[in-house]
Amino acid sequence: MWRLKSNKLYPYLSVHKAFWSPVASAALHPLSNPVSLNYPSSSLLGIITLAASYLSNKTPSLSRGMSSSSTSLAIAEKETPLDNIEQLELLPGVYDNYEGVIVEMKDPMDPNEFGSLLRASLSQWKQLGKRGIWIKLPIKLANLIEVVVKEGFVFHHAEPDYLMLVRWVSETTNSIPANASHRVGIGAFVMNSNREVLVVQEISGKFKGTGVWKLPTGVVNEGEDICEAAIREVKEETGVDAEFVEVLAFRESHRSFFTKSDLFFVCMLQPRSFAVQKQNSEIEAAKWMPIDEYADQPFVKKNSGFDYVAKVCLAKSNNYTGLSAIPTYSSSGKKTYLYSKLDI
Repeated sequence: MWRLKSNKLYPYLSVHKAFWSPVASAALHPLSNPVSLNYPSSSLLGIITLAASYLSNKTPSLSRGMSSSSTSLAIAEKETPLDNIEQLELLPGVYDNYEGVIVEMKDPMDPNEFGSLLRASLSQWKQLGKRGIWIKLPIKLANLIEVVVKEGFVFHHAEPDYLMLVRWVSETTNSIPANASHRVGIGAFVMNSNREVLVVQEISGKFKGTGVWKLPTGVVNEGEDICEAAIREVKEETGVDAEFVEVLAFRESHRSFFTKSDLFFVCMLQPRSFAVQKQNSEIEAAKWMPIDEYADQPFVKKNSGFDYVAKVCLAKSNNYTGLSAIPTYSSSGKKTYLYSKLDI
């Protein structure tokens, strides 16, 4: 009996061609065309077992041999080399640390051929005790999505250039983590020595045409730290260079963006330049405004979320202490920030 090499995922499925013919022939005419096989029986039961083994992807090796004195199926003394048979090969993939398999498709493939490969691969991975199967399809292979879905996969997440699908194949409880649940945004409180706060009016969105002055805001990019995002947004919207000081407060809002939750961090920054140059594509106007005037706007007073942010900013102007960004490093050397009041 042969077996797949340990931990190797083959790139294609070899279609068995000549193998079944001698088996079928031996089964139908056991005396007229004897076949010598590495299998433990000379009876019809042995031939049936051989066929069952073949159908379960446990293919024995074959060697034709004529014998006038015996029709027995010889027992092999040692494992037959894989070179003597055609190999069952799987989709390309990598085993992860959680008994899962990650398949990243790159080259075009006929959907029917891909479907056969996928079904054979799923069968093998189940036998190996794998649990979650991930398939990453680049946008150029969108024609394979239907094939994957028909095999029980579901969408996990999508990016501009690929779609990730997943299927839980284990009998145990599904423990695949959900897609990212939050979006992260920042609001930048920048105040100069004259107790003036940097504010903007937006061209689009719910504040369009309202005359409301608000703090510069924006979304944190993938791979970007909160403190860096605050500096970038201030520069983009107002042209002002600023240095991050601390996180003053944050709030969480659910079902805010395509059913996802939203984390919003109010950040204090110290200006390093003062000339205002607004961003023409998003900002209608930008200027320095007395902080009391900003906090007294009717819209701010009527909306508790904006009112509390304004009160936090006013408190900061009177020595309120927020959370400083403390650089830390993981064991692998990766830099992260811990936001804390502790002065290290």
